[in-house]
Amino acid sequence: MLRPTYKNHWDIPGGYVEPGESPSAACVREIREELGINPQVGQMLVVDWAPAEKEGDKVLYVFDGGSLSEDDLRRIVFEDGEIDEYRYVEPSGLETLVPPRLARRLHMAVIAKRSGRTIYTEHGKKLPGSSGL
Repeated sequence: MLRPTYKNHWDIPGGYVEPGESPSAACVREIREELGINPQVGQMLVVDWAPAEKEGDKVLYVFDGGSLSEDDLRRIVFEDGEIDEYRYVEPSGLETLVPPRLARRLHMAVIAKRSGRTIYTEHGKKLPGSSGL
């Protein structure tokens, strides 16, 4: 988890997809920009439709970021001043750090990782009767 300097809650690495850029490539770029490392991004875990009154409808993707090596951890830098801190967080501790919709999305990502399937959600909630993508 990352603690951005411009938000009052923790978040995951990420941002907007640039024109002509795939969601996976955007994930790698955002992690590189925010943490200064080049991760091996794995499968897409969650696709979440997330409408926001002030921002409009969004489709958000959560990818498997894998595990970081000790070398990766030593190389993490916050160059642009947007990130203040990072930490590993157990899923049970998410609700105290992030907004409810992000906590729901991340819990679905844990389920998707364990099941080996991508899960489609709306507001971080799995639709009744859906088994994934």
